[in-house]
Amino acid sequence: MGLNRVTQTIHGKVTALIVYVDDMIITGDDKEGISRIQKQLASEFKIKNLGGLKYFLGIEVVRSRQGICLSQRKYVLDLLAEVGMLECKLADTPITQNLKLSECSDQVPMNKGRYQKLVGKLIYLSHTRPDIAYAVSVVSQFMHSPSKDHMDAVTRILRYLKSSAGRGLMFSKNDHLKVDGYIDVDWAGKF
Repeated sequence: MGLNRVTQTIHGKVTALIVYVDDMIITGDDKEGISRIQKQLASEFKIKNLGGLKYFLGIEVVRSRQGICLSQRKYVLDLLAEVGMLECKLADTPITQNLKLSECSDQVPMNKGRYQKLVGKLIYLSHTRPDIAYAVSVVSQFMHSPSKDHMDAVTRILRYLKSSAGRGLMFSKNDHLKVDGYIDVDWAGKF
């Protein structure tokens, strides 16, 4: 079952209902629309209004005067605890500079299921951590046949996450629609 979203726009006002299994967000700029949906749902189901969004699907939402910050600090710490790396040595970057991973028959094979599970969790984590996106894309290329070198690269990402567990995305309050972007590429390894 995936994430489902229904959006309604009436007279330029938007109301959105986002559902994942038994978790739900109702949001928008139409307070009457939000109230109408809450009443309709309450007539059919037992629901509980938890107030402003603070945590959803492993993503923490923190509001301040500066804007809204999305992070997955708890998700990172839970992942590190799961793999026994809460006390690991820290890394200052998610991947070693100029690292070239490849498939070689003489490499020590790793547990494929464990590797796939870890990389899958890193892929989900990269939603709020664009700083690991490149490193995760590199290690995800070897999910069909991981080796010790590939797992070492995953471990490096985890060590980096330990050093920056609370980092996330900041959506600043401002009066303009300018978008700041982030990019981390190596131009297909040509340089």
